[in-house]
Amino acid sequence: MATRRATHTRGATSHRGPVSEGWSDRCASRTETTNLRVARVAARQEGVVKNSQLWEYGLSRWTVARWVRAGRLHPIYPGVYAVGHTSLSLKGELIAALFHAGEGAALAHESAAFWWQLVDKPPPRIHIAVPGRRRCDARIVVHRPKDLERTFHRGVPVTPVPRTLLDLAAGASRDEVRKALAEADYRNLLEPPALLSMLRRGQPGSASLRAALDTHLPQLAETLSPLEDGFLLLCERHGFPMPEPNQWIGSYKVDALWRAERIIVELDGRDAHSSPAQRMRDHERDMKLRAAGYIVRRYSWHQVHLKPAEVAADLRAAFAERAASAT
Repeated sequence: MATRRATHTRGATSHRGPVSEGWSDRCASRTETTNLRVARVAARQEGVVKNSQLWEYGLSRWTVARWVRAGRLHPIYPGVYAVGHTSLSLKGELIAALFHAGEGAALAHESAAFWWQLVDKPPPRIHIAVPGRRRCDARIVVHRPKDLERTFHRGVPVTPVPRTLLDLAAGASRDEVRKALAEADYRNLLEPPALLSMLRRGQPGSASLRAALDTHLPQLAETLSPLEDGFLLLCERHGFPMPEPNQWIGSYKVDALWRAERIIVELDGRDAHSSPAQRMRDHERDMKLRAAGYIVRRYSWHQVHLKPAEVAADLRAAFAERAASAT
């Protein structure tokens, strides 16, 4: 009897072994498949996933919590994770905020303007427009427009350009709005009829945007620095014709050019052109341009922003010099 029990035990053990190994193989294969699915969807989303996607691929809440403890998932917002690491790209950060805001959300205001490339830098906090009274993380600036219209640009939901410009105008300076308007024009995104239809008395941003449209300066889209912006605005205030920003004269790219008058202005930023070697190159460059028949003026950041009247007087003298030489 004892022998039979031993034999039965050995047989059962022999039978359970292969079944247990097969089950383990299937579990490993399923885990590997899940890992690959999560990795693939995260790769399409700049390294970001949300709870609903993880559950769709078969991960339970318990498994998600275990992946977080193991460092496979890193919480960014409640229910939103970076996969494998936290070094998200800027686009990844925007996608994470949009996932957290939920279905129907879109980049708005300064964040939308940055994503449309109408402004140079992203705002310190991400601006999101959401439908209804949805609550969001305090790190996100939430906007709840009465009618939220959105489109997709470079794979991200964002408010349309006319709405973005109007929202930007509600909080930006007049010159910042003019710059954004010029960028929209340069990128063939400007829709004057759509903009005008949004301008209404009492609508935040309407007065500022209308003023920017009335004094539209397309050349602002061709500048490469705030100093160049400031110089164009100086020219406008003092009644000079607009120069062509950043034009090539032979092998030299000059900051501002009046082509017909053959006048060039070079602008020195606060940190540039400070070393002896840089100043020597500037002098050599100016000499060669003058030898080619151009009048060359060079102004610093300090002069443009703090002594604009003196710059205007000096520039006016250059125009007078050219006019005298032409007679």
